[in-house]
Amino acid sequence: MDLNSASTVVLQVLTQATSQDTAVLKPAEEQLKQWETQPGFYSVLLNIFTNHSLDVNVRWLAVLYFKNGIDRYWRRVAPHALSEEEKTTLRAGLITNFNEPVNQIATQISVLIAKVARVDCPRQWPELIPTLVESVKVQDDLQQHRALLTFYHVTKTLASKRLAADRKLFYDLTSSIYSFACSLWNHHTDTFLQQICTGDEAAAANSLERTLLSLKVLRKLTVHGFVEPHWNAEVMGFLHAVFERLKQFLECSRSVRAESICRDRLEKTIILFTKVLLDFLDQHPCSFTALIQRSLEFSVSYVFTEAGEGVVFEQFIVQCMNLIKMIVKNYAYKPSKNIEDSSPETLEAHKIKTAFFTYPTLMEICRRLVTHYFLLTKEELTMWEEDPESFTVEETGGDSWKYSLRPCMEVLFIDIFHEYNQTLTPVLLEMVHSLQGSTNVENTNAILIKDAVYNAVGLAAYELFDSVDFDQWFKNQLLAELQVSHDRYKPIRRRVIWLIGQWISVKFKSDLRPVLYEAIRNLLQDRDLVSWYLSSVCIIFLNVCLPVDDFEFRTDQFLPYLESMFTLLFQLLQEVTQCDTKMHVLHVLSCVIERVNMQIRPYVGCLVQYLPLLWKQSEEHNMLRCAILTTLIHLVQGLGADSKNLYPFLLPVIQLSTDVSQPPHVYLLEDGLELWLVTLENSPCLTPELLRIFQNMSALLELSSENLKNCFKIINAYIFLSSSEFLQMYAADLCRSFCELLKDITIEGQVQVLKVVENVLKVNPLLGPQMFQPLLPSVFRGIIEGERYPVVMSTYLGIMGRVLLQNARFFSLLLSQMACELGQELDQILGNMIEMWVDRMDNITQPERRKLSALALLSLLPSLNSVIQDKFCGIINVSVEGLNDVMTEDSETGTYKDCMLMSHFEEPKATEDEEPPTEQDKRKKMLALKDPVHTVSLQQFIYEKLKAQQELLGEQGFHALMETVDTEIVAQLQEFLQGF
Repeated sequence: MDLNSASTVVLQVLTQATSQDTAVLKPAEEQLKQWETQPGFYSVLLNIFTNHSLDVNVRWLAVLYFKNGIDRYWRRVAPHALSEEEKTTLRAGLITNFNEPVNQIATQISVLIAKVARVDCPRQWPELIPTLVESVKVQDDLQQHRALLTFYHVTKTLASKRLAADRKLFYDLTSSIYSFACSLWNHHTDTFLQQICTGDEAAAANSLERTLLSLKVLRKLTVHGFVEPHWNAEVMGFLHAVFERLKQFLECSRSVRAESICRDRLEKTIILFTKVLLDFLDQHPCSFTALIQRSLEFSVSYVFTEAGEGVVFEQFIVQCMNLIKMIVKNYAYKPSKNIEDSSPETLEAHKIKTAFFTYPTLMEICRRLVTHYFLLTKEELTMWEEDPESFTVEETGGDSWKYSLRPCMEVLFIDIFHEYNQTLTPVLLEMVHSLQGSTNVENTNAILIKDAVYNAVGLAAYELFDSVDFDQWFKNQLLAELQVSHDRYKPIRRRVIWLIGQWISVKFKSDLRPVLYEAIRNLLQDRDLVSWYLSSVCIIFLNVCLPVDDFEFRTDQFLPYLESMFTLLFQLLQEVTQCDTKMHVLHVLSCVIERVNMQIRPYVGCLVQYLPLLWKQSEEHNMLRCAILTTLIHLVQGLGADSKNLYPFLLPVIQLSTDVSQPPHVYLLEDGLELWLVTLENSPCLTPELLRIFQNMSALLELSSENLKNCFKIINAYIFLSSSEFLQMYAADLCRSFCELLKDITIEGQVQVLKVVENVLKVNPLLGPQMFQPLLPSVFRGIIEGERYPVVMSTYLGIMGRVLLQNARFFSLLLSQMACELGQELDQILGNMIEMWVDRMDNITQPERRKLSALALLSLLPSLNSVIQDKFCGIINVSVEGLNDVMTEDSETGTYKDCMLMSHFEEPKATEDEEPPTEQDKRKKMLALKDPVHTVSLQQFIYEKLKAQQELLGEQGFHALMETVDTEIVAQLQEFLQGF
């Protein structure tokens, strides 16, 4: 691409690409895409975005195309890579001057220079860093700022490289520029402090921006540029200087007005100082040892004493708390149980921590956290009053402890209490004892303090296990507080129910649960206030229904409250409006349904009618739809065969959730497959609509994702549900899919495929082999070649055992086919198969398959075939092994019986602790009544086959045949066959 002639054309197309008219925009984008791989294109772009006289939007677009081109075509190994000559020209052009007037474009140019540096610096671009260092020294404000901005982005990018060679290069770079970076930062920092003192806000704002950028550079160099930074005096000097600078900047904040242009940037700089310390602690805990004392003194002073009043702000408090937390919790500062195994740095750090966290210090931190930071603020109370549902959503907003004050202070409290529980337990218990009895509803401060103390007791529940008799406290105090109905007592009622939710999985007598259920019901019945208690009620429900130990939940205690609780929860589900809240309540309903199972049936009608509406309303909220799917899973399990009444809603939901051509499947597929499976397992019969959904399966099998296991379970469920209808429609497609899957699948996946084939043969032994005939030669070949994976070989033998025992005609055809394919005699193939079968019997661990192998090999008798007679000894060995597996001795009669025999169907009766049998469980039981493994006595079968062989060969011939069997095996056989 000739630069002179092309510049005008490219500029024109870029201008068209900024158009709002799609008729102009689309062709321009297509043209630019074609030019991406043209030599010279990026040189034209460079000329365009560095020409400040052109339209800003056009220059912006040119920068973006240049930046994307670096990602795609800069590396030498990339397809259509840029030539080395053009890259040399581009590198030189990028750092010719740093005078971009538009901030957004300047940032993009800095980023793209950093992207090039990641690949080329320092080997192909040794002049980059020296050029940047010189450029940040110039007096021109704009050039200095742009060079410093680029310096930061380059440093940030190089610091992120992780290969050992790249790390070494960054260490070398850091050692060469660290002193300069420190002096640059000190210069800009001093300049800012002088200007802010003289009241020159505009100049101070510019200096502060440079202070911020130079500090960002130092942060990356300090944290990532040294292997053992504590040996570098300059590094440690900088880190100690951070504390002094922090104090200066915090004092500065007193005099800077809230509306000042400096205020926001000043707070950002203060936070950046704390990030330097936090990052250094995270990356170099041992090197940080020398800073532990000062960090703790600084943080505790500003956060837990009057020193911070008037200067600290929320995000700064969060950062200081995080610093304390990381020091308290850091494993590098915890000595081993055997002190001799601990490093000197660890012992020193532990010594510093122990000396700092004295009883008075810990007591003050604990009291200040609870009685100052834990108190609900006016803003929180107002939000709670005006919109309790939104307050609940924000309160349970996930793992935000690093960024938000309330979760941060609660995590700090938990960590400090865990580390120093022996010291702090008496302090917290004293607070609790001072709050015994009801609190004056007119005293708002006392109510808020009680709320805070109860919060602390809930957070420290596990640590207080041996120190608090929670059952007595519940009966004597907390239960009464739940019944105080005054409007101003709402925070305490809400906190008490939350507190119980924290303790119920730690220490709460089962006998007290009915009283608790009654209290929860009363709260749910208070329709005006239920939103106030929403998150607390949900927590307690989850901890009741899903206790740490399953035996703690007693269905009989809960059943008297089931109808009213379920109804109230359902009403709550209808009333709440926010997506997160509905998910929370749905989760609770799901847990209740899961716990009581079939006993939920009389009460779910309202929920069943409401879920279709909720599903429709949640079209744009896939996570809520996931919660609905989970609820449906438990509903289907609870309704059992009656879940068929849900099919008009249920089946379209499954169809959508498991259709990989529909965008929502990304979110819904896993739960959708689970719902599909439980629907099949509980279905009393196969409907046309249920059969039609299976059209989704082919694409799912092609995905070969982590959901493949559930896909195979679904296929098996269809086979057990109605094999003839299902296989008639889908066997051919399934067989093709399986053949493709077996070409590239894990051993576990291979076994899952083979198990499906085995189930088909079990359900339909006559037509099954024909339907999956293309798969059987590889099974046969795997047996005679001695498949090396035992679990695969075991499945191969299970499949071949079914064919041999239940479809001898097809086995003969398969044997002939294999002899033809392998170019061997039929008898030779048969002999090889029997020999390998006998040899690999130990690969089969399931008793059912071991008995099947014995029955299958015995089915070859009686025979005059010399190969079968030659393998007679092995067949008898397998048969006696099978007898040892399945025969049990009757202690009264001394006779043996086959323990696998099933004579009639009995409806399985589930105990209270067991899941009731599904429709699929019943189908499997009925299938077993037709299975030779469960209907044919191995003892009887052996006797009849041996007798037939004896009649065929005569006494003398049969005796000679038995002589080939080991005498010990013969003795065992005779013992099992006594009475025949």
